Amino acid sequence: MSRLAVIGTGVIGNGWIARALAQGWDVVAFDPDPKAPARTQAFIDNAWSSLTQLGLAPDASPERLTFADTIEKAVNGADLIQENVPERLPLKQEILAAIDAAASPNVIIGSSTSGFKPTDLQQQCQQAPGRVIVAHPFNPVYLLPLVELVGGKATRPIQIASAQGLYQALAMRPLVVRREIEGHIADRLMEALWREALHLVNDGVATTEEIDAAVVYGCGLRWPLMGTFLTFHLAGGEPGMRHMLEQFGPALKLPWTKLEAPELTDELIDKVVEGCEHQAAGRSVATLDRRRDDFLVELLEVVQKYWPEAEGLQGRI
Repeated sequence: MSRLAVIGTGVIGNGWIARALAQGWDVVAFDPDPKAPARTQAFIDNAWSSLTQLGLAPDASPERLTFADTIEKAVNGADLIQENVPERLPLKQEILAAIDAAASPNVIIGSSTSGFKPTDLQQQCQQAPGRVIVAHPFNPVYLLPLVELVGGKATRPIQIASAQGLYQALAMRPLVVRREIEGHIADRLMEALWREALHLVNDGVATTEEIDAAVVYGCGLRWPLMGTFLTFHLAGGEPGMRHMLEQFGPALKLPWTKLEAPELTDELIDKVVEGCEHQAAGRSVATLDRRRDDFLVELLEVVQKYWPEAEGLQGRI
């Protein structure tokens, strides 16, 4: 039976826990906060109905979770270790060094970092630094299948291959990033859209609700199936991407975008916060989480029918 060690049990760490439990894994968690076990239990209780609807492994059970009182005890006997401490490089380096010293040298250590490069994360690891990689998931981790895998200078191809197999066993879809770069792939794309959205609010072009509507009722409906490039390939008609670039490519030179983020003035912060509170309409974050999860479960049930393997296209992402 596979065992996952989870170090740090915030939203992302708890998401890993819920996913692993749903796949029938044993999970041992460590978090220095004495309130962590109760917080994790509440998280799992909220997520379990969605996981049940999506489909549980035969041995799946919330009872397979235990908490350890030290990192050393948590990683002992683990088949995979996932670090999820706050996004501060010195802290991550310290914790990863402690994990590396305590864990068997052949065990992969994945960091959930959304921005740091694995070579930087490996700096203080002495025993087997190459097995420390980026394994960046997306919230909610227990439902969204993408995990970006990035190796550092000390990482060998066999270690990335091992990580791919482990995350696939957690019903995830590993995306191996060809070279390390801050923000990896998906966050760089999301940040570009986020910067543009902030400019539109700051310049008085649109409210937060109107910008979200532009995504929800437009481009966002296509992205779950085709993403950016295949969507534009279809925009070129029968000739495809080449015609699309010939027709619309010149527009890329027009000053439509502002890639640098606007200054976060108090006025802009107030606009964004007030806009989001208007959209929430008095609903709690927990209520919105439940609504999001219900939507994602139904959406996943649809899009999985159209993923490459459903068409017999094996070995595709």
